This record gives sequence, structure tokens and C-alpha cells, in this order.
Amino acid sequence: QVQLVEFGGGLVQAGGSLSLSCAASGSGFSIDAMGWHRQVSGKERALVARITSGGTTVYADSVKGRFTISRDNAKNTVYLQMSSLKPEDTAVYYCYADSSRVTWPSFTARSWGQGTQVTVSS
Repeated sequence: QVQLVEFGGGLVQAGGSLSLSCAASGSGFSIDAMGWHRQVSGKERALVARITSGGTTVYADSVKGRFTISRDNAKNTVYLQMSSLKPEDTAVYYCYADSSRVTWPSFTARSWGQGTQVTVSS
């Protein structure tokens, strides 16, 4: 199983920037796609961005042009650079990693980070 630990988060004023990172660890698995979801209390988690092992990215429409996802495969780490932040970006941000077992029988699983609070004040 893959474990994920998130870093970053905090309070920032509208229009500001903030960076998040998420480091994966574990044995017996190779990491495929990684990404970020966010969740407002009482609501479902929603996709923010994802990136494949080859570097292909997908963004939610609400963050396109403002957020950038990247990864360092050697460090098993995914990053989220957030700029031009808006109050509606306030949420708990969770990173995830989709991983595949390297030995047979093969299966895939999604692991989640512990979550980090991002609060954007107006």
C-alpha cells in the first residue's frame, strides 16, 4: 500500500499564491496517475487536477489558468501551485495516487493523503 503525506496549506489573501506538495512512499507498487481533489465540509470531493506518469495533465474548469500540477517521479512527489486564489478555492485539499502492484496478481488502488486546509480570505 502507498502512503501519502501532504505539506503546505494555510491562510492566504485573495489574489495570492500557495503551493502544496504530496510525497508518496511504500513498497511493492508503482505509481501511475497522481492528483488533487478538494472538499468543502458537507460536500463531495471534486477533482482539481491530475497528472499521469507521462506528464499529461487534466484540470477542473474552475482552476484552469490559475493552478499548475507537476510531479517528480524520482521523488514520488506531486505538487500543486495555486495562483490568483479566490475565496471559492477555500477547501480541504487531498492528494491521491493511483498505484499498481508490481508482482502478480496485479491490481490497482487509490491512496489518499491526510488533507490540508487552504483558506482564502477576501
